[in-house]
Amino acid sequence: MTPEASVANSRRLGGLLGPAIGVILLSEFPLIQPHLYDDQIPPVIYLSGIIMFVAGLALVRAHNVWEKNWTVLITLAGWFLLLLGLVRMFAASQYQQAIQGASSIAFMVLEGCLFLVALTITLKAYGPAPTPTE
Repeated sequence: MTPEASVANSRRLGGLLGPAIGVILLSEFPLIQPHLYDDQIPPVIYLSGIIMFVAGLALVRAHNVWEKNWTVLITLAGWFLLLLGLVRMFAASQYQQAIQGASSIAFMVLEGCLFLVALTITLKAYGPAPTPTE
């Protein structure tokens, strides 16, 4: 794949991934929906794990690029979703207990960092196209 085609693929996938992750993170942010995770049950955690695993696997299959630029964020997001999906599928009950015991400050910091990653992917995907270098 040529470098131009690789960037075009990254921009296409980033145009879906960045906004999707950003909206999901905003919708579950504790200041917006403070009681969203109060009544999670293992079957719902398991189902979300299946969805994350499939989404992560699709991303890794379509974009397993390890370059030193913003496109690696898409690859890392794919691997993160794949691994988190596995954890949620095979340890749904333990995951539920860990989330309930987690600090809300730590959770907000983590979600804030992930939101910055989503914002970066979105801006790179929808920003001006890179000019070819000579």
